[in-house]
Amino acid sequence: MQSVQRKPVGKPLILTCRPTVPDQALVTDLQWKDNTNNTILPKPTGRNQPPMYTETLPGESLALMISSLSSEMGGQYYCTASYANTELLQTSVTIKTYVAITWTNAPENQFPILGDDYVVKCEVKADPNPTIDWLRNGDPIRTDAKHVVQTHGLLIRNVSEEDDGIYTCRAAVIETGELLERTIRVEVYIRPVITMLPSTLEAVEGKPFAANCTAIGKPVPEISWIKDSAQLNVANADRFKVNALTGLLTVSNVVQEDYDTYTCIAKNAAGVVDQRTKLNVLVRPTVYELYNITGVTGKEVSIACRARGRPAPAISFRRWGTEQQYTPGVQLDDERITLTQYFNEERGESSGTLRIARSQRTDDGLYQCIATNKGDTAFKTGHIAVEFPPDFSHMKELPPVFSWDQRKANLSCLAMGIPNATIEWRWNGRIIKDLYDTNLKIEGTGPRSDLIVHPVTRQYFSAYKCIATNIHGSAEHDMQLKEARIPESVSAAVPRQVTATTIVFDIRGPPTELGLPILAYSVQFKEELNPDWSTALNRTWSPDSPYIVEGLRPQTRYSFRFAAKNQVGLSNWGVNQQQSTQRRSAPEEPKPLHSPVQNDKEEPVVVSPYSDHFELRWGVPADNGEPIDHYQIKYCPGVKMAGTWHELENECNSVEVRETTSYQMTELSGNTYYRIELKAHNTIGYSSPAAIIMKTTRGIDVIQVADRQVLSSAAIVGIAIGGVLVLLFIVDLLCCMTVHMGVMATMCRKAKRSPSEIDDEAKLGSGQLVKEPPPSPLPLPPPVKLGGSPVTSPLDEKEPLRTPTGSIKQNSTIEFDGRFVHSRSGEIIGKNSAV
Repeated sequence: MQSVQRKPVGKPLILTCRPTVPDQALVTDLQWKDNTNNTILPKPTGRNQPPMYTETLPGESLALMISSLSSEMGGQYYCTASYANTELLQTSVTIKTYVAITWTNAPENQFPILGDDYVVKCEVKADPNPTIDWLRNGDPIRTDAKHVVQTHGLLIRNVSEEDDGIYTCRAAVIETGELLERTIRVEVYIRPVITMLPSTLEAVEGKPFAANCTAIGKPVPEISWIKDSAQLNVANADRFKVNALTGLLTVSNVVQEDYDTYTCIAKNAAGVVDQRTKLNVLVRPTVYELYNITGVTGKEVSIACRARGRPAPAISFRRWGTEQQYTPGVQLDDERITLTQYFNEERGESSGTLRIARSQRTDDGLYQCIATNKGDTAFKTGHIAVEFPPDFSHMKELPPVFSWDQRKANLSCLAMGIPNATIEWRWNGRIIKDLYDTNLKIEGTGPRSDLIVHPVTRQYFSAYKCIATNIHGSAEHDMQLKEARIPESVSAAVPRQVTATTIVFDIRGPPTELGLPILAYSVQFKEELNPDWSTALNRTWSPDSPYIVEGLRPQTRYSFRFAAKNQVGLSNWGVNQQQSTQRRSAPEEPKPLHSPVQNDKEEPVVVSPYSDHFELRWGVPADNGEPIDHYQIKYCPGVKMAGTWHELENECNSVEVRETTSYQMTELSGNTYYRIELKAHNTIGYSSPAAIIMKTTRGIDVIQVADRQVLSSAAIVGIAIGGVLVLLFIVDLLCCMTVHMGVMATMCRKAKRSPSEIDDEAKLGSGQLVKEPPPSPLPLPPPVKLGGSPVTSPLDEKEPLRTPTGSIKQNSTIEFDGRFVHSRSGEIIGKNSAV
């Protein structure tokens, strides 16, 4: 159709030729000739396809097939035929070739390096030659100080991170009108830089170790560690592990062979950088020599300690159990003590010596050697033993040993000394072991020795000498065995407070010997008209209790006599005196059981923990001959102005309570002062009033807040009281099961007692006159503990003794501790006992 065909190189091409004649059947020899006038043959069958061949198409057309057009195929091609064997038909077509735009070196992703000059590559091939221009983000790029458009790319000077972006390389061939674009993504890479790696690293032998080599770059650099001496990548070693992203080097267990220089290498697509560091291996200190030392008081003693490590450790000492260490040189707080140190860095060894001049007994003990370097601290403990002659200074203040009724006594002698002292006993200047006296028995020869004395005669109540000896000297100590006696009579007993039914005495006891204190005071009393002391009543008190005689008859004159008791027994009765009780009268003033808060400017005030109620509690006063039948309570709100109490009389409340010693006052006002008067009443009248000032806590605010709570104040108090009761029940149950004490244990014991015992106790405790028992011989000796084995009295297995007052006297137990005889129990319990 066209006489000239312009086709790109490398593309397939088809040209068709069909004669235009009246009769197609008369056309013969239809063929194509190439640019060298050679006939182009049809495509052979069964063979490879030639680059150029002909093929007959439907409609009597002959096609010229070119599978891939090349530049050499350009030129003029002819189509010829013969018509009716007489006429030559011929036409021609000229093929002109050209090279299409082809990207030969234009990668779609290119990575310049920060700070360098970089050519964004865009090499293109075309024939005719194309023209090239550049766009960035749709805007054309012109040659300037930053950019230069070159034949084979775009030059970017001094690349910065802002040069990241999408670039377009555009190629155009004016002759052919061909236009083609190439999109190129430019990402600026940054060379790696090692930002953190110390020039020296320190690891401790036998411990794990970690070090960081931190690097920055784009893309993120990959980090490796090289051991320089072996040129070994440590990531391939057993104990080493490297995190290639963070640069963390970890060593599971450091050994001395790890000492070396190491190179940290950071690598990415932009470059490689390395940096060296030195790894020093610290050897933990070990103490390899420390011996126990023995010295003598008054002389110098020293203890030496040797240790090794790298660097050579510093050595110090401290007393066991303290944190303060001795400092090098003379100690400021004790110039007797000097610490010297020696270092050998080449061998990694050091030593320290602690010297104590004029050693004392207090210097004896454990001393800890402390070896310290950068790697660790090592400890080892040694002992300084300071020997000294025997010493009895600890026994100087001990009281004498007492015995009575031929009880055996234990004189115990303990000598302090190093080495242990041997002990010898003497009596009246003679060695006891040579006397062969069966009443003197020695147990132990040192450092403790006990002399068991059986004082069958008075000659054994004497002084004994204990002599202790060791290689450094000897010491003596005198011990006294005295005969114990009952106390002297009571010096005085003065009535301090007298009511119709009670008398309170002030008792001045007799002088006592050290080691035999007064254990109790007793009183016998009877009506003066009764001449028989055997019918007298008894009371017994402990020395630290109030001496109160109760249950007396009003307007009656009584005779009293007093006695003191120690471990030996009861003294003679003395201080016989008469005292009359007062006539029947109104009760004594009751005493409220509340602790008021003292204020400097006002009288004491009892503070209620509640805003709307208060529980008043009091003790039962003396009834003065007539039983108390009720108590009267009056409480009034009021204020105190100018030192005077002003009651709001119209708001006072008055109540009477019976058979109780507490009363719950309710419907009180919050943050209000109340004056409370309490009086006891019997058939004779009222007692004098006991008055207290009580203040409630804040009122309406607290109540309103409480109303908004889920639980009321009463419910919370009830829960708290219930919890306390449950806790008390558990504690009482545990006491009953473990130590057989408590309320439940008492109930169990009462349940096991016989009715006769209960009746007897009720009679004895009823306050009736009981005849005084006839005098009895001296009691049997209580048990004495000898050598750890108690000697029991025949009374130990009998019923407990009962006093004439209805109380029970429990059996006594006597123990000897080496210095004096101890008596336990002897307590008197019961209704009429003040103990």
